Amino acid sequence: MAGVRSAVRQVPGPCSHWNDDDADFIRHVLDRVGDKWSVLVVGTLEAGPLRYTELVHAIPGISQRMLTLTLQHLAEDGLATRTSYPEVPPRVEYELTPLGRSLLRTVLDLAAWAVDNHQTIQRHREAREVPA
Repeated sequence: MAGVRSAVRQVPGPCSHWNDDDADFIRHVLDRVGDKWSVLVVGTLEAGPLRYTELVHAIPGISQRMLTLTLQHLAEDGLATRTSYPEVPPRVEYELTPLGRSLLRTVLDLAAWAVDNHQTIQRHREAREVPA
């Protein structure tokens, strides 16, 4: 692989500073935090700890399965915590960690950009549609 890489023309930019392991890790992290549900969950947790049912109701279109998987992934990566309280009925809350809070501004900016540019992007998509 090194021979192929050295034969490829070097193009300046941020990627030119990363080795294969760095690039793989960056892709993995962006897959995790950049998917549509993670962005919405992180943005929703901005207000503070929320219960599972509050998250389900606050995020339009998310299934219980996707919310569960997303919360598990965010917890695995240290971006959110799950706190279970010994009450009847049991109460579980999810909250951003300091690491998750450090991602919050980026996530909110990305979501705001998507909202601000929604109509423009939709017009470009419609212009490129090929009639059947």
